[in-house]
Amino acid sequence: MRVIGLMSGTSHDAIDAAAAEISVDGDTLVVRPLGMLTAGYDPELRAAITAALPPATTSVDDICRLDTRIGQAFADLAVRAVAELCDGEADLIVSHGQTMYHWVEDGRVEGTLQLGQPAWIAERTGCTVVADLRSRDVAAGGQGAPLVSMIDALWLGGETAAAVNLGGIANATIVRPGRDPIAFDSGPANALIDAVVAEHTDGARQFDADGELAARGTVDEETLDLLLSEPYYQRPAPKSTGKELFHLDYLREQLAGRPTLPVEDLVATLTELTARTVADAVRGVERVILAGGGVRNPQLVARIRAALPEADVVSSDDAGLPSDAKEALAFAVLGFLTVNGQAGSLPSATGASHGSVLGAIVPGHSLPARTLDGPPRSLRFEA
Repeated sequence: MRVIGLMSGTSHDAIDAAAAEISVDGDTLVVRPLGMLTAGYDPELRAAITAALPPATTSVDDICRLDTRIGQAFADLAVRAVAELCDGEADLIVSHGQTMYHWVEDGRVEGTLQLGQPAWIAERTGCTVVADLRSRDVAAGGQGAPLVSMIDALWLGGETAAAVNLGGIANATIVRPGRDPIAFDSGPANALIDAVVAEHTDGARQFDADGELAARGTVDEETLDLLLSEPYYQRPAPKSTGKELFHLDYLREQLAGRPTLPVEDLVATLTELTARTVADAVRGVERVILAGGGVRNPQLVARIRAALPEADVVSSDDAGLPSDAKEALAFAVLGFLTVNGQAGSLPSATGASHGSVLGAIVPGHSLPARTLDGPPRSLRFEA
């Protein structure tokens, strides 16, 4: 089955489309990546998304407009992905949408909102679409995140390893033989770094390209200790978070009354914050596999390696999975499980009362035929 995964993460800078041929070999899922496309959001749409994100307030009419416009942007890229990655024919499209709010109270997730109306994708491509994958896990008492834990657990089963995604928020899946996998958001990956860079450059730059600012700066240990005192880091797993906690105003509140740091030192300190919180989350494993946009920041990767001298820290590219495409491919696999009637969530990872078949299905011209008779036990990627 040819499946396209569509993903825009908490950095909300672009939409990724990753296609794969997914087949079944006994109780193993075989995933053969077919390529990836990325399309940046139109600047006006990105600005509208930014303006609606917490802690800002918004309106129902703005949410309706965003749901439509994000859905249309996802549909535009889906059309390209079908043509350019799948030779004009795909069986299924899985859309994560754009997370706008993750409602957490006292550590419990009460709701989650991803915008990007999937009907636009189905109408433009004729393909069946699976969307809104997080809500079912939340309804079952789970965090709704990190959902990639299912793919990590199937892929890394038998190892003592951790898979870490460095997006706006960092999440980790930890697997050990004979034990249920666990997964959780460890804290910010790029969210605070990106916010500081965007403010410092008046929006001309959205991230610390190649870790340039961090490389020129010096970590301020007092500021780092202050930021590390955030209660979220001490909460037990399962747990999840997002930009509703880690945003620019949050950082300003934490640093109020302290001397203003040069931007290079602040970015270096925030980079070290990410490295330390990621390292603390996965300490004790033998291998740490990094994916996501943060892999392209050599300073961040170097600081994670320095904080984990006992572990082999590699990118998922080295392990056979394109790091930029990992999350989009993961959602492609989750959608494949959905149309085959199989659970895509792990209760030990999300805290749900049970595993759930995830998402809502928007039918295309025809529904994909089932090819999986029972839950898979492993997953492998093939070139």
